[in-house]
Amino acid sequence: MAKKYDLTKQAEEIIEIAEKSGAQSNFFFITTFKRYQVQLSMLNELEETIKKDGMLTEKTYSGKAKNLYAHPAVKEYNRTADAANKTVATLMKIIKNFCEDDKEAEEDPLMKIINGADEDDSE
Repeated sequence: MAKKYDLTKQAEEIIEIAEKSGAQSNFFFITTFKRYQVQLSMLNELEETIKKDGMLTEKTYSGKAKNLYAHPAVKEYNRTADAANKTVATLMKIIKNFCEDDKEAEEDPLMKIINGADEDDSE
């Protein structure tokens, strides 16, 4: 039997890693992480649909014989899984770039906004 993972716990661990690197308030990290969470939710729903309905579905054309086809949820599951893999790769790049950034470099105003700094923040 496959081990079931606690996705909420794993999400919290990703946030902790982001906090350590300083990426947790970055606009692109936040939006990408939210997108990843939605994709995981979609994958869970599609997986349940496939488990409930099976991998195959029948189609009948105006009184003719029934034909078997792959369930449409299978194709959507694969597409969503591919997108989620790309999204997590993007998340990893964002976090990695934060770890490698030169903290002594002069801060770009655009990057300051993207990284979640308030306009009122003073150094």
